[in-house]
Amino acid sequence: MAGERLRFDGWIAGVGTSSGTRLVVGHWPRSPFGPFSDVMVEHPDGERVLLAPSHPIADFVAATYRFDRVEVVPVAVSVAGATWRVEAGPLRLRLRAGRRSGLGLLLSLVPAPLVRSPHWAALCDVPARLLMPGVRTLGRAGPGRREWYGARDLRPVLAADASLDGVHLGPLAPLDPPVAFGFGSAPRTPALVRVTTTVEIGPAGR
Repeated sequence: MAGERLRFDGWIAGVGTSSGTRLVVGHWPRSPFGPFSDVMVEHPDGERVLLAPSHPIADFVAATYRFDRVEVVPVAVSVAGATWRVEAGPLRLRLRAGRRSGLGLLLSLVPAPLVRSPHWAALCDVPARLLMPGVRTLGRAGPGRREWYGARDLRPVLAADASLDGVHLGPLAPLDPPVAFGFGSAPRTPALVRVTTTVEIGPAGR
């Protein structure tokens, strides 16, 4: 029996840095919480940190993914053409996206009802894992929750400049090893993915 389904529509940017710190930015113009952005940080030693803009969002995300530390801080994302700027508490990130990839073009042709369907996510899970190791499109989230992703576009990240607590994190690098916030990682090759994410909360998770 299906539980309550909460849908988030927006973008996920995943980048690695030469310092070993990996960053996953969620930018959600449409969500049950209204427009918001958040950042997941995984340090080289494996510590996982959530930077969220409010306590309700922090509570929801922390109940869906796994973190060692949660910080509620102002989070702002601005987009000007191919350039994205992210300010989240101690983090400053600027990235430049490239043109839509061939796979991104194919994803942009998928009808919206399919993108939202868990059956479509299950069908895409195996090819996604083969094409982009670490990526999953369907899985179990926090207790009493499952989650699925429907990708709608894919663009490479060509350059990134990031600092945390005033310390430069080094040039762009693969997102490797995969991040361990949930059942899957962002692509190893830095990318900007247009996505519809659905979190289903069963009776035990309500």
